[in-house]
Amino acid sequence: MSVIYLNGQYVPAEEAKVSVFDHCFLYGDGVFEGIRAYNGRVFRLEEHIDRLYDSAKAIWLPISLSKEEMMEIVAETCRRNNLRDAYIRLVVSRGVGDLGLDPRKCHGNASVVCIAASIALYPEEFYEKGLKVITAATRRNYGEVLAPQVKSCNYLPNIMAKIEAVNAGVLEAICMSREGYVAECTGDNIFLVKNGVVKTPHSAVGILLGVTRNAVIDVARNAGYAVEETFLNRWDIYTADEIFLTGTAAEVIPVVEVDLRSVGDGKPGPVTKKIRDVFCKLVRGEGYEIYRDARPHEKRGPVKDFVGCHEEN
Repeated sequence: MSVIYLNGQYVPAEEAKVSVFDHCFLYGDGVFEGIRAYNGRVFRLEEHIDRLYDSAKAIWLPISLSKEEMMEIVAETCRRNNLRDAYIRLVVSRGVGDLGLDPRKCHGNASVVCIAASIALYPEEFYEKGLKVITAATRRNYGEVLAPQVKSCNYLPNIMAKIEAVNAGVLEAICMSREGYVAECTGDNIFLVKNGVVKTPHSAVGILLGVTRNAVIDVARNAGYAVEETFLNRWDIYTADEIFLTGTAAEVIPVVEVDLRSVGDGKPGPVTKKIRDVFCKLVRGEGYEIYRDARPHEKRGPVKDFVGCHEEN
């Protein structure tokens, strides 16, 4: 039975309930982070928390907890569930209000929920063989109203693009900006490799600046690859030597086909494999310690349904 953090208490999952008048339920009025823990450490937790608080500030959503308190909530939720490897979902909602839009009608503090569990975003075979994807008709949000850097709980455009992928019989879709530039996928950032250069969409096209994306840029540069944050279109995708996606849940996963066109020779490429190998070592060796006050054998929980960067025996 999993344990959920809910507004100052740790409760069994079946008792973790929010009001139907919560503005996150009514309007998607909230922000969230997806976070990963590996080998008893939460990977780049400070970066995730900074982005969460920036997102909340951008939508005028005050959080009464300090960043340090929020990080401990993440760690304690893992401890309560006896997890060393986990996917963590941290959600901050505007809280309970009325049926109107006025955020001032939401009384009390923001609602905070933290869930720690396992995740299998993609089947294991796709990390070895690669994904087939499509380009979606659904465009990314333009940003005139809500900056793309805000990781809000309103993910309907992403879901609409995911529906396109489902209808095409693939697992992911690439979304374009209004101008036709490659932006990102429904839940992942995208990279391509051309003539040994690693390229990824520039933030100006309206993408979420992923924590994993930033880590992979560092990994690629440290491995000696030139990295360009630039403007890409379908031509660049169709003619790439390699393509891979990055995300907290997805980690680093290769793409071998886009819109029925093979990427390179139709197999995961050497640059993708190199970056993935280094990334998998990185995530298991750094991060916010969950069990820093306990001996490892006292708190070692089972690893369930995990794909990607497995702990080595």
